[in-house]
Amino acid sequence: FLIRVGPEPDADFLSAALIPDRAQSSLAEDSSSHLSSNGRIARSPARAALSFRTMQTRVTLLDGALFTCIVEKRARGLQLLEKVCEHLNLLEKDYFVTVPFCVPWNFSFNVKFYPPNPAQLSEDLTRYFLCLQLRQDIVSGRLPCSFATHTILGSYTVQSELGDFDPDECSPDYVSELCFAPNQTKEMEAKIMELHRTLRGMSPAEAEMHFLENVKTLSMYGVDLHHAKVKMLTPNVCLQDSEGVAIMLGVCSSGLLVYRDRLRINRFSWPKILKISYKRNNFYIKIRPGEFEQFESIIGFKLLNHRAAKRLWKVCVEHHSFFRLLSPEEPPKKFLSLGSKFRYSGRTQIQSRRASAQISRPAPNFPRCISKRSMLSRSLDGGTVTKPKSRSQWNHQAVLVLFL
Repeated sequence: FLIRVGPEPDADFLSAALIPDRAQSSLAEDSSSHLSSNGRIARSPARAALSFRTMQTRVTLLDGALFTCIVEKRARGLQLLEKVCEHLNLLEKDYFVTVPFCVPWNFSFNVKFYPPNPAQLSEDLTRYFLCLQLRQDIVSGRLPCSFATHTILGSYTVQSELGDFDPDECSPDYVSELCFAPNQTKEMEAKIMELHRTLRGMSPAEAEMHFLENVKTLSMYGVDLHHAKVKMLTPNVCLQDSEGVAIMLGVCSSGLLVYRDRLRINRFSWPKILKISYKRNNFYIKIRPGEFEQFESIIGFKLLNHRAAKRLWKVCVEHHSFFRLLSPEEPPKKFLSLGSKFRYSGRTQIQSRRASAQISRPAPNFPRCISKRSMLSRSLDGGTVTKPKSRSQWNHQAVLVLFL
């Protein structure tokens, strides 16, 4: 089980407060628009008040497309996620999240929880969006791969996006415009084309399933990394020589991982952790005693600041709740309860699988996009974003440019 202690969290709102409604004019005749004395159309106080309560938000999707919608300024992030998933026709939405950019009212649609076994997802559409996220993770270097893994995954990506190899339509370097790795080479592209030729007859959905079956075996699959330093409080055999050393803490479906120089030096599974907490810029875990140990041990980690410690704590709470609990815990009802009231409020993985088992609609049809090099990155600074091309657009050489 898990006990969480920490200070009060920040409000989880898209905006902190509303702009006060303008005072209604005493000369307003009704709640509808009317003509002013100079002949111009004047907005009624009711409409003016409504404009201050809502805001147009822009969400960059995993394929680089831009989705805009109107939400209330005090709406919770879950309401925006609901609108995005409705737009995408996505039912298995518990694995995803909308993340705010540095630009106000701009968000990105990302994977939050990486399923340990993607084959248990019910719909191809969900697996497709997971593939898009993983391709971005690989190209950005967040998910490191060997040369051989890059070529295998690249061949499945080409089969999914371009289909069977056709010597009459494919040029000698037909994959050169696609992006597969941070440091892509001609040798890698040649090997990808060689493997792609052997996948004839494989459907896009099958190619994506093979892609996911290979990706899930990578050591950094679904790991959320955080910079930290070890701060020993009680003796721990695995970390006793690491006090003060810079490390990386990784949160994943199975527990908390410790990395040093890109090598995993320790792993604390969720059943082994008794308690997690944070105070100021320190993050603490209490470890269950081992088979030949008598006492519990506490390990502390020093993070960059209070915000980083709080974020790590919340990520741990969310991952533990989603992957380990049958249902989310309810926040304490007592007014003067100690510790943080933050709890994961979404469905757990078990609840999500039960809901997915009830899906009875026909498999939705959706276009797959081409991950060209010039189209892969998603702008965070308000610049232009080029939308990847679908299969039909690829044939007609049509490019759609969207502006944030």
